[in-house]
Amino acid sequence: MRYQPYDLRRRLYIIFKGEEGLDYGGVAREWFFLLSHEVLNPMYCLFEYANNNNYCLQINPASGVNPDHLLYFKFIGRFIAMALYHGKFIDSGFTLPFYKRMLSKKLTMKDLETIDPEYYNSLVWIKDNNIEECELELFFTVDFELLGKIESHELKPNGADVQVCQENKEEYLRLMTDWRFTRGVEEQTKAFLDGFNEVVPLQWLHYFDERELELMLCGMQDFDIDDWQRNTIYRHYTRTSKQIVWFWQYVRELDNEKRARLLQFVTGTCRLPVGGFAELMGSNGPQKYCIEKVGKETWLPRSHTCFNRLDLPPYKSYEQLKEKMNFAIEETEGFFQE
Repeated sequence: MRYQPYDLRRRLYIIFKGEEGLDYGGVAREWFFLLSHEVLNPMYCLFEYANNNNYCLQINPASGVNPDHLLYFKFIGRFIAMALYHGKFIDSGFTLPFYKRMLSKKLTMKDLETIDPEYYNSLVWIKDNNIEECELELFFTVDFELLGKIESHELKPNGADVQVCQENKEEYLRLMTDWRFTRGVEEQTKAFLDGFNEVVPLQWLHYFDERELELMLCGMQDFDIDDWQRNTIYRHYTRTSKQIVWFWQYVRELDNEKRARLLQFVTGTCRLPVGGFAELMGSNGPQKYCIEKVGKETWLPRSHTCFNRLDLPPYKSYEQLKEKMNFAIEETEGFFQE
């Protein structure tokens, strides 16, 4: 936080304490990924998952339990802007409404569907039905629970005395939608955006929509194995080498989480550029995923994240390759190069 914004836009050179490795881009990628994993962790009560079925992040209204939470949000805003400016991916993505807020785009009731389907469905019911015929006694006020305490909020001045009817129902739905997106997070959102704006002016983002912004920050989520295979080069192996055939068999048998860890092991991040594997970047610009024949069958696979290269020893069986690869991607964390 003590650095000036222009310092954060300069060329980065990251060194992990106690680890050797030259940062030609791979170490910085891993640093952004690992640090974002920590600062965005819901365990710290700054962010929370949108709902039980949506693991995108949104600001936690209860973040005020930490008296320094606004300072943290400003720091995170600067950090996220650094990641965007330097073309690095973060570990966890935000909700689409949060990206729309970053872009100063108007949020609509439909945007609620992905983050709070129950709340969304209740508003849709009100919209589609005559609430006077249903004899609902609704007022321009709403109750919500925060840290075990029920609080009441008026949607407009003297809202507790204004009953909702067919005539003012649209206003009620609009105010309820606006409140749901801002409840208890106005100060945190402002701190985040202030920090972000210091490093990357928010007006620079107006050329993009929310999905493009998500892709620029998080990359692609699903892995196209055929695309991966098409954009991989080999050294001292060929496409038909038995170790390469086994490797792709191994990749296809992995679940998406393990594939992400394999990609992170070799490239320093589990995210892909918008253009897929064809646009992977290395220390000197575009650098395809590479598998090189190195070492003896007793060796573990090694990675060179700056060059997107996997050193794959000439294993004698598929079972041996699978065992060594599993150990490498599950037990190795942090930049590592033998």
